[in-house]
Amino acid sequence: MGLLARLEKIARRWIFLVMGLLARLEKLDRRWIFLVMALLVLGPLIWPVGLKLTVSRPVQMFADAIDAVPEGSTVLMSCDYDPASRPELVPMTKTALRQLWNRHCKVVVTVLWPGGPGIVDETLREVAAEPKYRDRGYGYDWVNLGYKAGNEAVMVLMGQGLTGTFPQDYEGHSTTDFATLPIMKNVRNYASFPLLVNISAGYPGTKEWVQQVNSRFHLPMVSGCTAVSAPEYYPYLQSGQLRGLLGGMAGAAEYEKARGEGLGPASRGMDAQSLAHVFVAFCIVLGNLVQRGRKSGGAA
Repeated sequence: MGLLARLEKIARRWIFLVMGLLARLEKLDRRWIFLVMALLVLGPLIWPVGLKLTVSRPVQMFADAIDAVPEGSTVLMSCDYDPASRPELVPMTKTALRQLWNRHCKVVVTVLWPGGPGIVDETLREVAAEPKYRDRGYGYDWVNLGYKAGNEAVMVLMGQGLTGTFPQDYEGHSTTDFATLPIMKNVRNYASFPLLVNISAGYPGTKEWVQQVNSRFHLPMVSGCTAVSAPEYYPYLQSGQLRGLLGGMAGAAEYEKARGEGLGPASRGMDAQSLAHVFVAFCIVLGNLVQRGRKSGGAA
């Protein structure tokens, strides 16, 4: 038997094997696919993979803007989101709060979403309960002013005075009771802050803060937002109206890396998301091969 004949025989065997495999895959119970997908998503959340991440320029600018704040300053943070955006926005909120506290900054927090006060307060207290920050006292190093209805009107009103806009904090303490909330003693309006950190899921959020506060009161600001919102805010970054931008879970994961927080919740989420995307792409390619095999078999 010549060499060409042998090669042809081997090729035929492989073709029959591949065709048989494709035929079996066509009849594969879809529940196996769901099981693999579940393992790929849950696995990295429990045992992080640590896929490689590169810190992008907008994320590094966000971290650098906070590092540029003088130590001991009082910073305004507006957390404008609700539980639906928790996976993307809570990790970046925690990392930003840690970075501010590492610089011994005091943090005044507001919320402009009606569904946000509960999850925001929970997030703040989770960071405050971490061993490194247990000495950060409520009313001294941070305060949660809670929710105020009014959207852009609230933003403009804060420029006239925070205590007038928020007469009470989230716990019901008077914001003019400086014995209980000494952090508010030197807080008047936007001029009291060197930086605004906005974590936003949509309206009202980053766009409105830029238009109503940055443009009118010239308060420098950085933004963390959902992935779907990020493209809308890049022009603000290019114009200098934003000093930094975190876009979705990827931005939060890069921020964790930039801050040396290891495999944080956003990094683990990116591992799960990336593996799931690769598996979906693999299934699409495999599905196309099965369809081609079926057509080839029918033509034969």
